[in-house]
Amino acid sequence: MFKVICVTQMSATEDFLSQLEKICAAGIDRVILREKSLTEWEYEALAKRVIKICEKSNTPLSLHTFTEAAKRLDCKFIHLSYADFTAGKGEGFETVGVSVHSLNEAISAERAGAGYITAGHIFPTDCKKDLPPRGTDFLREICNTIHIPVYAIGGITPENISLVKTAGASGVCLMSGLMKAKKPRDIIEKIKSCP
Repeated sequence: MFKVICVTQMSATEDFLSQLEKICAAGIDRVILREKSLTEWEYEALAKRVIKICEKSNTPLSLHTFTEAAKRLDCKFIHLSYADFTAGKGEGFETVGVSVHSLNEAISAERAGAGYITAGHIFPTDCKKDLPPRGTDFLREICNTIHIPVYAIGGITPENISLVKTAGASGVCLMSGLMKAKKPRDIIEKIKSCP
């Protein structure tokens, strides 16, 4: 089943927690709490509140980067950069997701036990204005090579979702598209229903 994951972006909205509650209620498949600009203690305080929101709607949650905070909060799911993953920071977690930016990184992450990967950025995005997108050929090559779920990230919209599905992705990660959406359910439904 094609999945839609929300990667959080606090700067995208004035009322972050309220927006996240709407996204979870809208049927998102997973939340990745990615807030690298926070200190570990700020992140942990935010994570405590996000855990409650996700539990309320039965939405799986992956914490990001701050492995010690995740362990203190007894979170079994972590998402890491490729560098952090290869440094062994994912040890002790039930599922580790890894961000990759090349086929070699994807192969290496799978061999080292990653549960899934996010591959990107696929389309132009404001988050990476100075970097050209890697495109759907890059995504297709990874999807055809590895055997764990691959989630496309970067510039994903309902208008280009068919290209991502055709490339073989297991799902997509959305940041600002969901964090800024007035009706996140409409976006999630459009993406899931696209052939």
